[in-house]
Amino acid sequence: MKRREFVGAGLAMAGAGMLGVPSAQAQSKQIVVMNWGGDWNDRTVKHIETPLLEKKGWTIVRELGEQPPRLTKVIAEKRLPRGSVDIVHLGEAEAYTLFAQDALETLDYSKIPNASTMIASMKRPYFEPWLYSAWEIVYNPDRIKETVTGYADMWNPKYAGKIGVMDSNFANAMQTASVVASGKMNDFAGAKKMLLEWKKAVQPKVYPSHQQAQSAIKSDEIWMLANFRARGLQWAKDGTKVQTVYPKEGGIYQVFGAVMPKRAINKDGAYAYLNALLDPVALAGLCADNFYTPPTTAVVIPGDVGAKIAFSDKQKSTLHHWDQDFWAKNISTWMDWWKKDFLAT
Repeated sequence: MKRREFVGAGLAMAGAGMLGVPSAQAQSKQIVVMNWGGDWNDRTVKHIETPLLEKKGWTIVRELGEQPPRLTKVIAEKRLPRGSVDIVHLGEAEAYTLFAQDALETLDYSKIPNASTMIASMKRPYFEPWLYSAWEIVYNPDRIKETVTGYADMWNPKYAGKIGVMDSNFANAMQTASVVASGKMNDFAGAKKMLLEWKKAVQPKVYPSHQQAQSAIKSDEIWMLANFRARGLQWAKDGTKVQTVYPKEGGIYQVFGAVMPKRAINKDGAYAYLNALLDPVALAGLCADNFYTPPTTAVVIPGDVGAKIAFSDKQKSTLHHWDQDFWAKNISTWMDWWKKDFLAT
């Protein structure tokens, strides 16, 4: 989809969302939530939304899909008297993009009691952190016998046709190429050069989502790809033959969480939702299920699961962190190049 079409579709969707919106009073027990679909949403429903909200009388209206339409909708609705969404799940960089557009509510953490034990350095005035992991390497050890040590191993022509990449995580893919090129996250020229070389020598197979990528590695269609440590551990738990490796170049740190659009109708409901996300019992169950790390000291994941998701001090010292301001200014440029140049046949 061209950018103009993409933005236009988002604006149309935002306008459609405003049609027939009930009064704030009528929506007092309704929370409209935008989130990813698939097993991410399934686990959110299982551990958070159903037990902590729906069973207590809240009605959750779910709009599921990828991040770009969410960004477009929130930006479009900031110009309206009232919006149509109360909570939006996003990555931290995308949340900052909306913050830079003055499209988000400043959060009152006094209304989120469960945030009192949040790791202080993670708290943002516009974004509630929920889960985090690192972008690493996931591979089938039965097929790749050599020791895998870093992102650069995915550029080995020996594995041509057996490497995967996800369109939905284009930013992580481009940042990976940037790190391989120069050790830096925001080397656009280096990323483009490495990705075009990768495309020519390795012919990576592109998948729309985590679920399709898992199916591909499970069916032996691919043997290796970059993905979140949490995803690799989930797949292993599900019976897929994979291992995760922290790359020698340093993993890419990724935080997921939620924001409240400035034009949210039901802000009381939004605060109830944000508080539920950080419920320590629910969060412990969720993290044991999905292998992400919680942002609060109130949650401790014991045993083997806790050991697998924990980052060593050495790994923490080598993590690559997003430059939020850079990404907010350059996301369109990077996405355009990915769609028009890398994905083009």
